[in-house]
Amino acid sequence: MAKKSMIARDAKRKKMVERFAAKRSALMAAFDAAKDPMERLEIHRKIQALPRNCAPSRMRNRCWATGKPRGVYRDFGLCRNQLRERAHKGELPGVVKSSW
Repeated sequence: MAKKSMIARDAKRKKMVERFAAKRSALMAAFDAAKDPMERLEIHRKIQALPRNCAPSRMRNRCWATGKPRGVYRDFGLCRNQLRERAHKGELPGVVKSSW
């Protein structure tokens, strides 16, 4: 189980990304469309003025069951350990244990 503070910090980042998504995407589109270097510099400063944690790249994929940050499968949102346990119990639809 991950530390509660780390899970809470990630949840806070997720909310912040959602809150600033529209503003950030508008600024990024304006930055890409701008031709004048001074205009681009001004838009870049506005992007830099946004909170650091509103960038989507700062979010971390975490297991929804345990909160572990490593070895998370995107399809299920589970870490490898939980994926294995739940697959053996038959709780994951479409997952079959391989044998040969």
